Amino acid sequence: MAKPYSWDLRERVIARCDAGDRPEEVAPLFRVAVRSVYNWLKLRQETGSLAPRPSRPGRKWKLGEHQERVRELVAEHPDATLEELCDRLPVKVGTTTLWEALVRLGISLKKSRLRRRTVAA
Repeated sequence: MAKPYSWDLRERVIARCDAGDRPEEVAPLFRVAVRSVYNWLKLRQETGSLAPRPSRPGRKWKLGEHQERVRELVAEHPDATLEELCDRLPVKVGTTTLWEALVRLGISLKKSRLRRRTVAA
C-alpha cells in the first residue's frame, strides 16, 4: 500500500484552499490529484484533523495458527509433494497457499535430482 502524503503537504494544500483558491487550481501546483484535495477537505470537515486515517489490515493468514504443524509435516515428510502436505494439514488450503507459507517460514522444499557421476576417461 502506498504511503500517505506528508502532513506538511496536506497543510499547505488546505491553507491555499482556505485562502480562497479552488481545489482544481491548487492540485496542479502541489502535484497532487484534485480528488485528494477534496478528500482532505472532507476529512477535515468530518474529523477536524488532516491526519491520515489508519490503514486497513490485509487478509488474515490462513495458516497463521498452523505454523508449527507445517514445520512438523515438512520435518516428518521431507520428500512429500505440496499436494501431499496439503492433504495432511488440519485446514483445507491450496498448493499456492502452502507454498507461500513455506516461503514466509523460510522452509525450502527443493529436492536435489539424482545425477550420474561423470566418469574419468
